Order: sequence, then structure tokens, then C-alpha cells
Amino acid sequence: MEAMTTAVIVRHGECPGNREGLFRGRKDFPLNENGVKQAQALATAISKRWGISAVYSSPLSRAMETARIVAERCNAPLYSDESFNNINLGPWEGRPKVEVEKEFPKEWQTWLLSPEDLRLPGAESLGDVQRRAFEGLEALIRRHRGEPFVVVSHRAVIKPLIAACLKISPPYFWRTHVDTASYSVLVHNGARGYCLTQLNETDHLESFIQEWV
Repeated sequence: MEAMTTAVIVRHGECPGNREGLFRGRKDFPLNENGVKQAQALATAISKRWGISAVYSSPLSRAMETARIVAERCNAPLYSDESFNNINLGPWEGRPKVEVEKEFPKEWQTWLLSPEDLRLPGAESLGDVQRRAFEGLEALIRRHRGEPFVVVSHRAVIKPLIAACLKISPPYFWRTHVDTASYSVLVHNGARGYCLTQLNETDHLESFIQEWV
């Protein structure tokens, strides 16, 4: 058996968009005060468990701020990676979910039940996101063979990515859950592929909200 490669998949810390019930997408929210505390606790938890070789992050502020705190604590280099940028939600970006529900009732129901089928003008589909995120992760697995590394991203990227790694068919989006500043762990072996060993680890957090829509 070849050495296992460990990918620690992190959702960014809390930002105002989480607290205010907004669709975030590519809208560039920074971490709020609680999000910074979450990222610090996350960084401590990761640094105690792994000798991280590198940290890769979505370019959006809430992810990069989280990643920077983790990278500094782990004494690891930090890289921005567009593969893990959040989904482009087009006309929903930055808008309250209660407004979207009223203005787009049909599409809202699709989001609640089968978001893999959602198509919005000027937006990405979850399939688009899944393809680019999986390709990005595969490249990192090759680059860091036998080493642990961190990817910091977003809910609408992590859930499709895990589904791709585990070959879960649609509808997959609501079958997993990841909270802010949680981490999940995928290990990879060339012969066997991916194995999910942890999902949505939050024991290091004192305070977080859960989003179910």
C-alpha cells in the first residue's frame, strides 16, 4: 500500500452573510469577530494533529482570512486557488434568502429539494462547481503525494466536492452538512481512491450557527 495523502477540507469561518441569512456566492464578505475566533480555534486543532505541507484557499476574503490564520499557525505556505472559489449565484448573490424565496418561488423549491438541477441566468450550476473543484483537488493530490494539506473553501463547493470524491450521484447536496469553520478529512490512495474519514468536525468551536437552506 502506498502512503495515504490527507486532504483536510475546511469551510471558512463565520461572516456577516451567514448571520444575516444571505446567499453569498462570490460576494466578498470578510470574517466577522466570531469568524476570526473560529478560525483561530480551527488552526489550533489542525496544527496539533497534522504537519501541514501547504494551505490552499478560495480567493474570497472570508476563506483567505481563515486560510491565513491556519497557515500561520501551521507554519505552512498559503496559495490562492480559483478551483475552490465559491459558486457564482448570478441574481441571487448577496440577497436575503427570504427575498429570493418570494421572487423566485419555482427556483427556490429546486434549491430546497434538488439544487443540482438549479439553473440561474449568469450563474454556475453545482455540476460546474463540482468539476472544477474535483480537478483542483486531484492536482493537489498529485502534488502532495503522501503529505497532509489543507483546502479552505465554501459550503457550495465542499459538498459537491465530497460527493465527487465518494462518487455519490445526484441528488447529493443535502446528504452532507458542513458548518462554518468545520473541517472534513479525505484520505487518498492511488489504488483505492478517496475515503472520507471525518465529516463536519466542530469540536474545536465554542459558537457557530447552522444553515439548513
